[in-house]
Amino acid sequence: METSEQYPMDLAFFFRDRPEEAALYAALYRAMDAAFPQAQVKVQKTQISFYQRHLFAAVSLPIRRRKGWPTHCIVLTLGLPARVDAPRIAMAVEPYPGRWTHHILIDAPDQIDAQLLSWLQAAHGFALAKGRKTTLE
Repeated sequence: METSEQYPMDLAFFFRDRPEEAALYAALYRAMDAAFPQAQVKVQKTQISFYQRHLFAAVSLPIRRRKGWPTHCIVLTLGLPARVDAPRIAMAVEPYPGRWTHHILIDAPDQIDAQLLSWLQAAHGFALAKGRKTTLE
């Protein structure tokens, strides 16, 4: 994936004092780099954004923890054309018709699996279509 010259320093600052979360992100990054080699990654103040023409995924650290959430986790946010009902989805909202924002907690590297990658592929395709309605398999 395409990153800036500042990426390593920005990443270190983003995950300062959070080595467990940094390791989870590194595992997710490796999977996403293999799946989306043409994507761009940008570290921002509150999230790490993944683009390929348009934003298709973001990683953040939980700010307000809900009861029962893991102590160490990252939040993967995806935009999809339909709601995905799965136990792994921490929250799904429809900010406007035909666009669902899903928040997925990742607290172990083995959660970066085929199902998660299929959701990432769907979000990537949805973003490339620039919001046109598509279907999920």
